[in-house]
Amino acid sequence: MADLQDDLHTGTEAGGLGDLSEPLTAQAYPPEPYAPVSDPDDEPLTRAHAVLAAHPVADGYSGLPRALGRLPWYDLELGESGVDTDVPRLREGHVGALLWSLHLPETPENARGDRAVGATLEQLDLVKTVVRAHPEGLRLAYDAGQAIDARNCGRVAVLPGPAGAAALGDRLGILRSLHALGLRVLTLSGVSWAGDAGLTRFGEEVVREMNRLGVLADLSGASAGTVRRTFAVSKAPALCTRSGARALRPHPANLPDDLLVELGAAGGLCMVPLTAEQTGPTVRDVADHLDHVRTVAGPQSVGLSGTYDSGTAHPLELGDPSCYPRLIAELLRRGWDEADVALLTWGNFQRVLRGAAFTARAVRQRREPSTATIAELDG
Repeated sequence: MADLQDDLHTGTEAGGLGDLSEPLTAQAYPPEPYAPVSDPDDEPLTRAHAVLAAHPVADGYSGLPRALGRLPWYDLELGESGVDTDVPRLREGHVGALLWSLHLPETPENARGDRAVGATLEQLDLVKTVVRAHPEGLRLAYDAGQAIDARNCGRVAVLPGPAGAAALGDRLGILRSLHALGLRVLTLSGVSWAGDAGLTRFGEEVVREMNRLGVLADLSGASAGTVRRTFAVSKAPALCTRSGARALRPHPANLPDDLLVELGAAGGLCMVPLTAEQTGPTVRDVADHLDHVRTVAGPQSVGLSGTYDSGTAHPLELGDPSCYPRLIAELLRRGWDEADVALLTWGNFQRVLRGAAFTARAVRQRREPSTATIAELDG
């Protein structure tokens, strides 16, 4: 991460929690009621429910908007069998916050700028429509504080994003408009200014403007050059919304160990997906990835990404968001303590959200909205 981040965070050592300890206290996040597990003799599962009641899951990627677009009718508060995710299952799994993906189907039409811009706007509108239709279970949130408020009111916080970089149409004014409409995460891949060679000059300007606005950079699927250049340019932490460990499973979206080390050093967050393709067919495989990322990148750089309703198969025992306690029980069996689980499920995501907002406030004092164009910088 660029030098400003060091200037912004004072009085906290790199490995310490500092003022981030607040999200880990029961006083800040009162435990939610939970039903007894089906097997009272399964002590790790009982503990998992108790830990998650105090420290809920912040899920880094949900494909629910696109999945709902294929249904003629749905009721997420009552329960919906046509999708993986609904309010009862989110509550059973102790999910406190979700990033709702605005990614578009990968078609030649969607790769064109104007089509991608319009389709992303439609996705944003759908997210807001769905949340408004389910006020007892869902609440829109745009920063860490609003996510906490939603949690304390018994709602699941919905944060819009990530969207694909093509949604900008190569124009910074559209980035500002999308942010004003609620976008909080942008995936830096699939465009000329964030390709295999890394960020171009215009791509670097996009990252600077994202810092000024408070839009997080998502580096899942980005090239190694883009990842490294983003770490160098960005003054806010970046995240990978769906990346496991390539050392364990050679999926192109998974991160090699050298990038995991750099992500940890930059204060980033690797949100490990619960997909059979990326992390393996069992809950133990997913736990192996979490162990590996925690060891290589550090306990403050690992998170969770259900990737439910994204059209991918999920590991055994992790078929929908209600199954998160099974994964946490497996980690507790492996010796994870409550503090590390609290960072994994909630604390690390809160840190990244706060870092983006804090950086945005500082950068706005130094930088006006950018009027640069791709023709000027890359032409």
